Amino acid sequence: MRALWMEVFYDGSSEPSISVSCLDFFGMPLGRPVAYHSAMASAQEGRGFNSYYPMPFRRSARLVVTNSSSRVLPFYFQVDYTLQRELPFEAGYLHVTFRRENPTVLRRDFVIADGLRGPGRFLGCAVGIRTIDRADWYGEGEVKVFLDGDTDLPTICGTGLEDYAGSAWGMGAHFAQYAGSPLEVRNPVQRRGVPDFLTFYRWHIPDPIVFREDCRVTIQQIGFASFREGHEERFAEYSRTNPAAGPGWAMNPSPGMLARGIAERVDDYCATAFVYCTEPQAVPRLDVTAAIADIGRSAYEEPTPMERSFGF
Repeated sequence: MRALWMEVFYDGSSEPSISVSCLDFFGMPLGRPVAYHSAMASAQEGRGFNSYYPMPFRRSARLVVTNSSSRVLPFYFQVDYTLQRELPFEAGYLHVTFRRENPTVLRRDFVIADGLRGPGRFLGCAVGIRTIDRADWYGEGEVKVFLDGDTDLPTICGTGLEDYAGSAWGMGAHFAQYAGSPLEVRNPVQRRGVPDFLTFYRWHIPDPIVFREDCRVTIQQIGFASFREGHEERFAEYSRTNPAAGPGWAMNPSPGMLARGIAERVDDYCATAFVYCTEPQAVPRLDVTAAIADIGRSAYEEPTPMERSFGF
């Protein structure tokens, strides 16, 4: 389903201001529908996709949906809109961008949003992760928001991925009005360790993020790893490829434990960012080939009854 994608052109522009997979637009990265609801988008029963983002335009709006998959798909839609003589200046155009790094770069923050001119507002994001590093935990990275000329230090800095998504001390599947992690794909025989695929979303509605000139949102690529006594070779190899972050490795922190600590890591990240700007701007066109790479259904994943009815 990730190969079904959409673009939106405002006011006669030849370049889109929205270019993204349809599922990502509705808050569901990685091509896997999952039942959830939030203030801005929902998937009723995992199959009724709804969005409530205001999308003002002044002269015209053109919505184009393209099926780049190898299957013929049934498709229907409903678009609700109102017409009025004019809009206030501050009514921004919704821009939606898609980024993916497969894999990310060690010691470099993954960029969620960047490159749009203000004045504007960062509404939020929907992020998907395919874990590559199999250490204990993937989500120690801080979400950082650089506003209006910030360089080395951000205006807003979080404490970890799960905190940004509304949870704490790790994260399982959950959803709420403004934040959540509705999808977690985990091998049923794998009782511990990180999931294979997961997603999260965050809507900045009661806590708006506005900017005058520019806005850049990133997330660190760090996680937690631990090694028991007897695994000295594994620890030596991991610490060689994954530099310690923060205070470094704690050696022999408890009986039977060789080392534990926060470390740099590499995973596969994608992000759909939702940003309002007072002027319509062109965004990068979706690279469908890059978007659908490496997200095929795992052997242990069962199709939903609705997917089976369509022959998947």
